[in-house]
Amino acid sequence: MHKFRQTLSHLYMVAFLFFMLAPLAVMSGAAFNDNKLPSIVPWKGWTLHWFTELLADSRMMIAFRNTLLVALAVAVLAVIIGTAAAILINSVSGRLRSALYGMMISTILIPGVVIGISTMIMWTKLGGAIFGPDKPFPFIPGLHLSVLGQVSYIAAMVMLLVLARLQSFDAGLEEAALDLGATHGQVMRRILLPHLYPALGAGGAVAFFQSIENFNVTQFTRGGADTLTVYVFSKVRSGITPTINALAFLLIVATLILAVVYELNRRNRVRIEIAREAEARRATFAEEL
Repeated sequence: MHKFRQTLSHLYMVAFLFFMLAPLAVMSGAAFNDNKLPSIVPWKGWTLHWFTELLADSRMMIAFRNTLLVALAVAVLAVIIGTAAAILINSVSGRLRSALYGMMISTILIPGVVIGISTMIMWTKLGGAIFGPDKPFPFIPGLHLSVLGQVSYIAAMVMLLVLARLQSFDAGLEEAALDLGATHGQVMRRILLPHLYPALGAGGAVAFFQSIENFNVTQFTRGGADTLTVYVFSKVRSGITPTINALAFLLIVATLILAVVYELNRRNRVRIEIAREAEARRATFAEEL
């Protein structure tokens, strides 16, 4: 019975991995197929033509650059706002805590279309009220509004990660540091933030990739600027070429490289920490002798 369950679990894992990775493999394979259609069937031979055409597509390159700039801005703002919200929520209790938590979480539940439209209307109306209806600058639609609209709900995701990390934080460390003469700024920089670094890194990564794949909010707030998702959507109507597959393949490779670098760095930190603990134990044992 145990072997049967183990076999079923292995089959399930294989099926799950196939379900997750097969579409990526097919999409990546189409980038090397000498076929004008983004498909691996029929296979007409290997080619790197679509990567060359990708580099020659100036509009796609501009859209890709805009996407990266927006994603970086969203990641920075979302980490700052989400971390501040998590610290605030963790420091209060009772109904105020529930109210703040519910207010932050509610943004995740709101459809992206609603966030995009409401962001555009609010900021353009605000700009018109301040600078006049004919000159609502700097609140006219553009990539800056896309950043604000995305941060309004992505920050809540970062907050959840940081809040979960805060549950393992010993508040007694803060009190001890303050008793020893540390300022609140020093406690934040040297005690709290180092404990939150894993959650901050994970939150920044989540915010970055959530921004890259965002479409609904960006579509209503971008003005005349292009991002990658908007550009791909426009190509769907006019006809997709395998240049999209070539770009997707490069993004997958970059993501895998970053994941490998992160994992190697994590394992290196673990080895250093284990070595330090072993050295501390040896020093303690030597003192006892």
